[in-house]
Amino acid sequence: MPGRFGAAVSEHPLVAHATGEVLGQVLDAVGEQPDVAVVSVTRALGSQLGEICRAVQSLLNPGTIVGVAAPGVVGNQREVEQGSALSLWAGRPGPVTPVRLESHQVDGGWEVTGYPPECDAGTLVLVGDARSFPAEGFLEHLAHDKPQVAVVGGLVAAQGAPVALANASESLVLDGSGYENGAVGFALAPDAADSLVSQGCRPVGQPFIVTAAEGRTIKELGGVPARERLRVLAEEADDATKELLAGGVLLGLVVDESRVSFEQGDFLIRGLAGADVASGAVYAGHNISVGQTVQFQVRDASTASEDLHLALERRSGEGALLFTCNGRGENLFEVPSHDATAIYEALHGAPVGGLFCDGELGPVGTRNYVHGYTASAVLFK
Repeated sequence: MPGRFGAAVSEHPLVAHATGEVLGQVLDAVGEQPDVAVVSVTRALGSQLGEICRAVQSLLNPGTIVGVAAPGVVGNQREVEQGSALSLWAGRPGPVTPVRLESHQVDGGWEVTGYPPECDAGTLVLVGDARSFPAEGFLEHLAHDKPQVAVVGGLVAAQGAPVALANASESLVLDGSGYENGAVGFALAPDAADSLVSQGCRPVGQPFIVTAAEGRTIKELGGVPARERLRVLAEEADDATKELLAGGVLLGLVVDESRVSFEQGDFLIRGLAGADVASGAVYAGHNISVGQTVQFQVRDASTASEDLHLALERRSGEGALLFTCNGRGENLFEVPSHDATAIYEALHGAPVGGLFCDGELGPVGTRNYVHGYTASAVLFK
């Protein structure tokens, strides 16, 4: 008897064969007319995304279908980052509202229209074009207007041949229509899914209160020049941590200042863009306010793996969609399919679909953010 979710991936060199292969497996798993289907293809198949989506629409007949060409694809416990590959995920999570967000150029920037006014809460699964979709501005606007909406997904940068759809050159698909900018996705009811964000870092040293800052410039931490705090940390660290610090230091911003102590997972991670020897300031990749608590962070394969497994503890789901950074995968872990396998096994073999991204979307604390080197996932209840 069909279940609620199904996923499959194929690397067959013939697109028609690959499409038939994943369709057969997903049809067996969920049957016809699921609520939603997500098609992701590697960029090698980008020009055929429209044809693939039409075949899925015709034979599977989902209520909503989302298609995207991505740096890599996910299917159950497999990640494919190179060559030709096609992933199909489909399920019955309950009511689904298709979402098409249009990007318009205004005064040298972009604005977004099209968000469904009825979607006031729940989970928004979203894939956007990294060139034209102003994700940070959209998430900031959503935080004010729809604070109970969790946004999970990713950004993809078009590369190579454009997607051929209806004599146009679009790179995103929603319900048979292709688009070359903005974002596509679907909204879920509040009780349909949970979100998971693993930023892959661990804190080092101790937390400090920002005592002097302006914009993205951190002048003092705990009354001491920020660069001096970083120098002392590097000087006192053990050899392994020194090596990680030499490879790149990040900054963790505490998301819940009411906590007495802070651990891995309690921070919004942002990069450090450099330091000024003369002033002793360091430059963060995020606006910083006086009074915020921050802590330096490091990232490596072991830390990223530990962070994902910690995030998966006591989590459950009948299916999942994974949006993982193209800087993870074998580039980081040196083994294939790390993130997909971790989620697949934590959910006891529940179907997992998804894609690699050039930027990930997910909530930390009560806000949605754009992330890097992150695994962001929707876990369907």
